[in-house]
Amino acid sequence: QVQLEESGGGLVQPGGSLRLSCAASGSFSAISYWGWFRQAPGRQRELVATIYNNGRPNYADSVKGRFTISRDDNKDAMYLQMNSLKPDDTAVYYCNAAGRLRNGGTFDSWGQGTQATVSS
Repeated sequence: QVQLEESGGGLVQPGGSLRLSCAASGSFSAISYWGWFRQAPGRQRELVATIYNNGRPNYADSVKGRFTISRDDNKDAMYLQMNSLKPDDTAVYYCNAAGRLRNGGTFDSWGQGTQATVSS
C-alpha cells in the first residue's frame, strides 16, 4: 500500500559525495518516521540514520559528521547527503518509512535499495 523508491546511488571515489533520495507513494495519510539502512556484502543490515516528525536526526557513530538525513514532507521524500565517503561505506542503501494509512491502519515499508560504491 505504500511504495518507497530510492535513487541517487552510484560509483564515487574516496572522499567524494553522493545524495540519496527516497520517494513515497501510495495510500498513506502521514509519515512519522524515515530511516536509512545499509547492507554490505557478507554483513548484516545496519542502521545509518533516522529522522522523526520532530525533525531531530539520529546517526550511526560511523557516519556522524559525514552524512546528513533530511525530509521534505511536501514531497513525501527523504534524503541522505553523504560526504567524505570511504570504501567502508560501500553497500546497498535501503529506505524505510512508517506512518499511518488513509484507512486508519499503519504501515512500515522498505524500498528495494540503491547501490553506493566507494572505490578508486
